[in-house]
Amino acid sequence: MAHHDSDQEMALTHPAIDRLSADARNAIARDGQRVTLPAGTRVFAPGERCEGLPLVIDGEVRVQMMGASGNEIVLYRIKGGEMCPLSLACLLSNGSHQSEAIVEADTRALVLPTALTERLIDEEPTFRQGVLESYGRRLQSLMLVIEEVAFQRMDRRLAERLLQRQCDGRLSVTHQDLAVELGTAREVISRLLKEFERRGCVHLERGLVEIRDNNTLRDIAGVEPPRCSA
Repeated sequence: MAHHDSDQEMALTHPAIDRLSADARNAIARDGQRVTLPAGTRVFAPGERCEGLPLVIDGEVRVQMMGASGNEIVLYRIKGGEMCPLSLACLLSNGSHQSEAIVEADTRALVLPTALTERLIDEEPTFRQGVLESYGRRLQSLMLVIEEVAFQRMDRRLAERLLQRQCDGRLSVTHQDLAVELGTAREVISRLLKEFERRGCVHLERGLVEIRDNNTLRDIAGVEPPRCSA
């Protein structure tokens, strides 16, 4: 359940609004809704109407979709200082969400209502520029997701993701988490991880993946080993 904050509890600091006119900032202070979202909160779900444009002050939100097969795939994550372009598209088209958003780390956000968002786009060039830049960045990241899903082998993608997410050779992650990240079934991830373990690349425990052989994982992922500086 979201907690609504007072003006004193949350400063209006976000790249999308920091350079706006005094009138626009006053309108945001008056009409914007400040919310605190604990980790695990579902911000919106498929089929729900868009109630406003969320600007993330701090924290992290995961945006994902579920296919007809029941598999989920992560589209992108929204961190502090960012906005959700899919929410904006939904809002401006007066449509419904096609994706869902889940809070991964406790998040504070400022939600701009529809009428105010439209006014800012029409009247505030810096806000409009921020929206276009956000769309551009997200379009690039979504194209990478499409490329990964359509053209890369799953063992290669999994090995690459393990190398990316590991911290000191360990990942606190479930097979289902990895399946959602990569847009496939948990059973596929479990089978590949078991194969990686058989090859000595990883050691598996419940909710934990320990990397034992970085070089072999890099070979599977097609990633060049780090070069030593001269």
